[in-house]
Amino acid sequence: MEKNDKDFIIKFRGTRGSYPTAKVNYLTFGGNTASTEVRCGKQLIILDAGTGIIDIGIDEIKNSIISTEKKPHQATIILSHIHQDHIQGLQFYKPLFVPSSTINLFGQNTNEEDLRDTLKTVLFDKVFPLGLDEIRSNFNINNFSQNDIIKLTQEGEISVYDSLKQDIEFKEDDILITAYKTAAHPKNGCLCIKIKYNSKMLIYATDKESYIGADKKFIQFAHNCDCLIHDAQYTYQDYINPIQPKQGFGHSTFEMAIETAQLAKAKKLFFFHYDPDYDDDKLKMLEGEFSKNSDTIFFAKENHEVVL
Repeated sequence: MEKNDKDFIIKFRGTRGSYPTAKVNYLTFGGNTASTEVRCGKQLIILDAGTGIIDIGIDEIKNSIISTEKKPHQATIILSHIHQDHIQGLQFYKPLFVPSSTINLFGQNTNEEDLRDTLKTVLFDKVFPLGLDEIRSNFNINNFSQNDIIKLTQEGEISVYDSLKQDIEFKEDDILITAYKTAAHPKNGCLCIKIKYNSKMLIYATDKESYIGADKKFIQFAHNCDCLIHDAQYTYQDYINPIQPKQGFGHSTFEMAIETAQLAKAKKLFFFHYDPDYDDDKLKMLEGEFSKNSDTIFFAKENHEVVL
């Protein structure tokens, strides 16, 4: 399919949950942890900063910053939460260290601590050669909640509104980003992300555990989406395993993801956030079971692109 500068493009860069798997029998579906590249017209949005974000940065350096055009890099990064597999690639995102770059990062503050203070501690000052204050790019870290709406224009202007207090004026090619907080993931919850652009809607629901009857509020949040990227870390057998049960771990089964997609009337479902114990052979077997005869259910594969 020929692309143009108004397309809504999704590219899976990291599809793995928990920890990266650098093994030869993980190459088809991918071994990098969660990161999804989204192109809305001229704007780059990155959902989560697991090890998959590293290759996005390498490509950005090659295709923009040191290309013949030498365009300054701009990106908006949205963190679903700050578990290690969703942030462990951020320090190695190369444009972060290019002074001309502008990177706006959004995520939830936890335990009444600003997200910037949290990331400063867990990613930079104590565990990395550079402190957060030594980064020379225009790196802005912002708290983000389910009451907020981010508006991103094609010119790169970014604004945040309180949906409970403010009306928003927007143009047809503006990008709107909102969140739904689920409490199912342990301790601090997780943000599911909605991106609206060019009359299309993407829902990103990683680290989300469903339950019998599904999550009605999330169904409403995702209703009629064009694409649902949904956590599917476990098979049903592993989920209810009597020796090591996974219920309450904050992740769904493939069946839970399908039920959610059906109730939300999602046009496409992509399974995502695979358990690191599931190699290519296991996932190919599951692919045959769940999506072989479907034109709406897919398994996310690293570097696979989807145009909405």
